[in-house]
Order: sequence, then structure tokens, then C-alpha cells
Amino acid sequence: MTIKEKLTILADSAKYDASCSSSGSTRQNKGGLGSASINGICHSFSSDGRCISLLKILMTNCCIFDCKYCINRKSNQVQRAIFTPEEICELTINFYKRNYIEGLFLSSGIIKSPDYTMEKMIETIYLLRQKYHFNGYIHAKAIPGASEHLLKKLGTLVDRLSANIELPSDNGLKLLAPEKNTQKITGIMSYVKKNQSKTFTPAGQSTQMIIGASKEKDLEILKRSENLYQTFSLKRVFYSAYIPVNHDSLLPSLKTPPLKREHRLYQADWLLRYYNYKVEDLLSEQNPNFNVLLDPKADWAIRHLNEFPKEINRVSYYDLLKIPGIGPTSAKKIISSRRYFKIEFNDLKKMGISVKKAKYFILCNGKYFMNKEFFEASFITKNMILESTEKIDVQKKQLSLFYEE
Repeated sequence: MTIKEKLTILADSAKYDASCSSSGSTRQNKGGLGSASINGICHSFSSDGRCISLLKILMTNCCIFDCKYCINRKSNQVQRAIFTPEEICELTINFYKRNYIEGLFLSSGIIKSPDYTMEKMIETIYLLRQKYHFNGYIHAKAIPGASEHLLKKLGTLVDRLSANIELPSDNGLKLLAPEKNTQKITGIMSYVKKNQSKTFTPAGQSTQMIIGASKEKDLEILKRSENLYQTFSLKRVFYSAYIPVNHDSLLPSLKTPPLKREHRLYQADWLLRYYNYKVEDLLSEQNPNFNVLLDPKADWAIRHLNEFPKEINRVSYYDLLKIPGIGPTSAKKIISSRRYFKIEFNDLKKMGISVKKAKYFILCNGKYFMNKEFFEASFITKNMILESTEKIDVQKKQLSLFYEE
């Protein structure tokens, strides 16, 4: 099999792993190729939000495990391939010189044993760093169950490590991936947190959950994420909509991946990390799933109209963050500008702040953007859905008819 044929198989096999962020590390160029910047490397995203800036491959798609949801499970009749360490180095350097990539994301199926697999990954990255003098960004997937001394070696060679939690609950993992163990996965996270430094995984760690393969509600998923952030200081939790690639009685019968649900979880995750929200602010036992028609922040605001409208010229920074359509950058602009003048609606536009969503929830110098009697949940919900739903006009008309009924 040629290296090109292997690349076709192993790049395609790696596309289901979303946890390949590329920022937070600094490494100076000492005469070799490439460099890693604290500001993050240049990257782009595919239409479903997955990072495509790195050479993203599996070392091999051979695997001794038989996870129900995985295309590479041992019982699947798929074409198998394995890269040698030299082949991965050759691909990385050649792609880098052509300006196709800025770094490498390396994962692997498990061959022979977790230790054997980890040793081959370490051999590959060591060659890339020492023989080819590659200083660029490298993100590697740690193999649960591998020895601690191997984890230490790998961590000193890469910028970021990740160990995928796989599914949102321990029960889901036992059902769909019985050969995997939650304690082994969180053990890696604990070790990385304890030992992270300028020379060991300087860009920290991340993880991924598959969404929709098991039966957890959004509430359970978000609680798990919140716990992971608090316990292991993760940089990111990635959410990957389950793609129905296998047939199994234990798997849901989905025709398409739940991408809208994935998107809502990413939005909620952002609120937890940057907007001072808690899980209980967004979801509850009575309301355990997100509204697919409205983003979580707008949905929360509509359910808490008693807190609105907020006077843009008076409320605190954190109150500004609760207003749909206003993020940290816009809130800081408002705080800075109102020191010098009373802000009106036109001023917000001049400041580059979108009022498409915010207009329903704010007062500018005591004025609402239209008659106050329109400040009611049904009116706001209808208009925000019509304005935010990125669908064709026919679907907008269907929503209008729904509300008229």
C-alpha cells in the first residue's frame, strides 16, 4: 500500500474525532521547522465546526476494541492501514513546507496493547522533534490504560494531550464500549493536570463526548462537562454529533447526525466558560433539553423576562452579558462608552454592536425599541425564531402559521 493510499484511509478514519484545538502553546524556532505561538496557530473550520488546520490522522485504524459506535471497531469489515513513524514524519514535513498545515493531530486505534500503541506514537513524535527538528504544534491522543511513564514521555513531546471521555455517562460507556474504562480515562486527565508545565503539555488538555449515541439528556451532558472543567481544568470539551456509521441494536436509529443539538451544546458550553452561567441557570429536571429553535442564552432570557428590559446605560458588566446578542467585547465597549455619553440605539450600531437580538431586551436611555406592550414572551419568541432560523422563506412562513394558530 502506498503512503497516499494509507493517507486516504487514515485521514478519513480520523475525521470523527473533533477534539483537535490548536492554541495555547509557545515554542521558539531554534533552527528547525515551524514554531508554536501562544496566540494559537492559523486554522480554519469545516462547515460543521471541526478544525481542519492540522494534519489530522490516525497512526492506524486497526483496533483490538469493539466499541459499538466506532467505524474502526474490530468487528467491522473496513480497509485497514498503518503508518510507520517515518511515513508520518514525511507527510507532516512535506505538508508543512507546502503551507497546507501548521501542525499535527495524531490519534490511533489500539494495536496489540495500550502500551505498544503509545510507544509507537512516542517514537513517531520523537523522530519528528529530534530528527526532523519540527517545532510546530502537535496534539496527541493519549491511550487509556498505557503506563504512566509512557504518558510522561509523550507529554514532554507534545503541546496538547487529550483523552476522550467518549460518552456523557459511565453507564453509556459500559453499554456501548465495555472494553473501555472511565477511571483509566480520568486517570490520564488527573495526571496531566498535576504535571502540566512549560515542558509538559503546555497547551493543556481537552476531551470529546459523542452526542446522541446514548440516551443522556442535555442536562446530564452539561453537568458532566461542568464537572470535567472544574475537576481537571480542561481547556475544552468537544461535542461530536453521533454519526450513524454502524448497525447495532444498542445504537439509535438516526438518519442524520444531531448537528443542531451539538451546536446548542457548544453555545451553552461557551456560556459556562465565559459568561458566568451555571448549568442550573440553563437547564433543569423539568426542562432537561435545549430548545433547538433558539440559542440557550436567548431561551433563558425569554424564560426570565422579569429581569428585562435592562437599561444599557446603568447595568453591570455581568448583567450586560445576560442580554442576548451582547458578548464580552460588546459589553466592554458599552461600559467604556457610557462614561462619556448616554447611549442610544443608533450609538450601538455605530459601535459595531448588533442589536438584532438585543433590541428586545434593552432600554437605551429609558427608551424601548418599540411600544412597551410588545414586551411579552410570545412576541419576542416568535420574532427571534423567525430572525435566527437560517432556513428558506417557506419554513419561516410555516413558523408564522404555527404562531397564528
